[in-house]
Amino acid sequence: MSATTLSALVVWHDVECGSYRADLPLWLELAAAERGPVLDVGAGTGRVALALARAGHDVVALDREPALLDALARRAAGLRVETVAADAGGFDLGRRFGLAIVPMQTIQLLPARAGFLASARRHLERGGLLAIAISGALEAFGELDGELLPDPDVGTAGGWRFESQPTAVRALPHATRIERVRRAVSPEGALSEEDDTLELAHVTVAELEAEGRAAGFAPEPARHIEATAEHVGAEVVLLRA
Repeated sequence: MSATTLSALVVWHDVECGSYRADLPLWLELAAAERGPVLDVGAGTGRVALALARAGHDVVALDREPALLDALARRAAGLRVETVAADAGGFDLGRRFGLAIVPMQTIQLLPARAGFLASARRHLERGGLLAIAISGALEAFGELDGELLPDPDVGTAGGWRFESQPTAVRALPHATRIERVRRAVSPEGALSEEDDTLELAHVTVAELEAEGRAAGFAPEPARHIEATAEHVGAEVVLLRA
């Protein structure tokens, strides 16, 4: 298998996001408590959607990247998962849900949140719940000796080895920028590297709750996801339609 036969989007999404498990108990708890199907926003390759479907829930997985959804659909064979390619900033699915979830830091990647909140409000049943995870504080670092860097995220596919190495976390006026190097090693040992950056908008629980009120939601007490050795903790804002 050559590098060109591998989907870079799928590979790096799996490497950088696929191993996270700390939030799954909360999504499963919420899905069990709320009625109706679940909308998973920013579903990617199905880390959360597949866990919910295996627990017996009907899931609609929304993402803007068709390649990620294609991978999810293959993995969801035999499960009640529907995939929809759409922009979370504004979408119209023609149906309603009892629960909509936004895992990891997806909300912090959106250019603006108002369009998403309006869309989510239209798609929830009366009394339905919107649950949005935001990252905890990220400790800034940069220009460190290689031995002090965090461990890379690692994955394999088609005989290739992939490593995503964080190299810096920088506090910007309105966001946190995560810098990393992505390394791919072929089955023959050839190495290729590329730089990648990710910016997470600053938002607090109180700010997101205020934005939710403006969109017609009633905030409920936020939930907390504990940090792990590999991942920071998260706060989950709960907004009732």
